[in-house]
Amino acid sequence: MSRRFSFLCMALMLGTAPAFAVEGERIVFAAPEREQERLIIHAATDLEAMRPLVLDFQQTQPNITVEITDYVTNDLFREAMAACTYGSQTADILLSSSVDQLVKLANDGCARVHQSFETGSVPDWANWRSEVFGFTFEPAVFVYDATRVPKEDVPKSHEALADLLRRKPSQYQGRIGTYDINASGVGYLLAFNDARLAPTVYGRLLESLSRTTAVIRCCNNEVLGEIANGNIRIAYNVLGSYAYAAYLKNPDLKIVVPRDYTLILSRGAMIPVRAANPDLGARFLDYLLSVRGRKTARDKSFFFANGFDLPAGVDGPLSLIESGIGRPIRIGPALLAAQDEAQRRRFIRDWQDLILRR
Repeated sequence: MSRRFSFLCMALMLGTAPAFAVEGERIVFAAPEREQERLIIHAATDLEAMRPLVLDFQQTQPNITVEITDYVTNDLFREAMAACTYGSQTADILLSSSVDQLVKLANDGCARVHQSFETGSVPDWANWRSEVFGFTFEPAVFVYDATRVPKEDVPKSHEALADLLRRKPSQYQGRIGTYDINASGVGYLLAFNDARLAPTVYGRLLESLSRTTAVIRCCNNEVLGEIANGNIRIAYNVLGSYAYAAYLKNPDLKIVVPRDYTLILSRGAMIPVRAANPDLGARFLDYLLSVRGRKTARDKSFFFANGFDLPAGVDGPLSLIESGIGRPIRIGPALLAAQDEAQRRRFIRDWQDLILRR
């Protein structure tokens, strides 16, 4: 079942008439009142999570229809780069979980500067040159099936997960899931930062994942689907927003915030230099960064927020930043290293040589 079809089915099962029509790769949220403007969003993000944000934005702007085209991260990057290179008109705003790709676009002159009251409140680590902004706060977590993983096996750190797989390889053979970093931009970004932050531990973990024939999938929802179906028992490096949404549907899927360190991803937003309607894109960006938008994101969409306690049911410290465990992936020039083509190919090749070794 496609993500777009499952999205529509969810709304129908909830008994609500969806305020959008599904059109191939696009989802259109009709203006609540007479349409006067149409906001075009190109996004590589969770459409189900974006729905409450779009609908709430339309409460403040009832004459705006919102059209979102859904991409995987790498395709969004390629199309945005092509539009910038050849000078073709593109979306009013780009949203992507692979924020390193947005930094690359901005560095290549493909982003507009935007400064406003709302952008002034963004933390330094989530604002680069007033061109790329982080609008979510999402820890990379472990997820496990409490019906199949005994309490003594629950890993509380990256090192503990590596040790578990070394100690009990037969019990977890083919039962651990993670991203295919060649297919997933966000999977690559998290792996790249794991390797930089804790290279020794990361190397041991990769070796353990290889020995236990890790199940690799393109994206968060597919990895979580493998747990829900009983095919795997533990998932590594799942974004907290997807994990918590799965937990709300199935409380047996427990979430652990790693105690040694927890990478925190902030999905990125950028107004392209060739945006069709940059002022409209800026209005939506300001909404995402506003107190109202951040509260809607925390309560209905992404569930985690900077400065707030962890959601109920998550195993970890109350505050990720104050505890020192949380390590935000800073939006800035350091991310360009992740997008260096030679380094990227070498990193993915080394990962494949190890993780796919059978």
